Amino acid sequence: MRQIPEADRDAIRIAQDPKFPRWLEQITATGGCSHPVHLSGSTTTLDGATGEILHHYDTRTEPGERLLVRCRNRRATVCPACSRLHAGDTFHLVRAGLLGGKNVSPTVRHRPRLFVTLTAPSFGPVHRAEELCRPRRDGGTCEHGRPLGCGTVHAPDSPVVGQPLCPDCYAYATHVLWHAHASKLWDRFVIDVKRRLASSVGLVQSHFAQHARLSFARIAEYQKRAAVHVHAVVRLDGPGGPDDAPPAWGTSALLIDAVRASARRVMVKTPYSPAVGELALRWGVQVDARPLSIHSDGPEDDAVAAYVAKYVTKGASETGAGTDHRLTVWNDIESAPVSAHTRALMRACWRLGALPEYAPLRLRIWAHTLGYRGHILTKSRAYSTTYAALRAERAHHVGRPRVADTVTDRQWRYMGSGHSPGAALIAAGIAEDLVSSREAAREVAQLRGDR
Repeated sequence: MRQIPEADRDAIRIAQDPKFPRWLEQITATGGCSHPVHLSGSTTTLDGATGEILHHYDTRTEPGERLLVRCRNRRATVCPACSRLHAGDTFHLVRAGLLGGKNVSPTVRHRPRLFVTLTAPSFGPVHRAEELCRPRRDGGTCEHGRPLGCGTVHAPDSPVVGQPLCPDCYAYATHVLWHAHASKLWDRFVIDVKRRLASSVGLVQSHFAQHARLSFARIAEYQKRAAVHVHAVVRLDGPGGPDDAPPAWGTSALLIDAVRASARRVMVKTPYSPAVGELALRWGVQVDARPLSIHSDGPEDDAVAAYVAKYVTKGASETGAGTDHRLTVWNDIESAPVSAHTRALMRACWRLGALPEYAPLRLRIWAHTLGYRGHILTKSRAYSTTYAALRAERAHHVGRPRVADTVTDRQWRYMGSGHSPGAALIAAGIAEDLVSSREAAREVAQLRGDR
């Protein structure tokens, strides 16, 4: 036994436990979650009128007197099983706002809808891929003695792509401060779009909500240069939301004009700092606003939803920006498995985070995301359904319906998280089996559909 790897020895020990079948049921119920949460406690469901006990569950009968539940981490690098579930929920959340379903009216597919991309501004020249990088006829060097141009054609996966031509010329402080204010910049962008729509049709800006409603779902994506840009689905409804048709003046062309104008106009100023000064932060010059229509040649609704769902599960190691875990001390930056460019951004976060004028930005806490403090995916309230509603629907589907006129008493304690080496091995196998089963079922469904 000593010659067997530790994970295999642990797996054998688990398999010999009398309660192994029940433990296996728990792991399967979590979908093979890589880092499940361990809970101890009980749930009692009572009849609201008579007080009769309808159902009682207690973990004292479970293996290890614990119940395992999903970690629900969206990152595939942390938990592939939960990230796949999160991607599926995201797909349906975004798709419902485009085509209807999930309690959203199907008439939304006929509303003015755009797929908008807003980029970060330039913080300094970086290497580019698939074309002459930075050609310059006159050559020349910067004040630090580095070339101002680059005549190489870099492959897309080249490690130099996205790295600055001169790290000493690059505006690292501006980069991380732009990240820290990106969510506020988006909020002002949305407000300004509403104002422009109102003024373009002669409405008082404060009366816009009485005539129309702007709904959106947006995702933040890190580019190769480790700068966030934003993809968003923007939809124009009537004042009542998805069930209400927009006014006659609400057209895709009008919405596109408002989006482009607002992207050029909005600005956020940083607090004044003796070290940095006061910065005026804006969106980059590259703005894309394409209409989504069931009769157009633009991107298809399902493709947009699938793109958002795919990206929302990516971890930092896949995007090349930051880490999946917070940094607690300066040495964490030096030991992080990131590029020199990303490490320099983390250092900038750490240094600026020590300045009192930037204390509200909590830059040290968000150094692992390079100063970006927003969620990867956010949406307006009326855009579509919610993650909570999707989870409740899934729970009902698997046989856990809510019963009316009942009272539930819950007493739970957190007991830990994660797997032992052997348990992790078994959970990974279960997760792979579940994926294979879903793919097989999908192939069978496609064959039946073709027939």
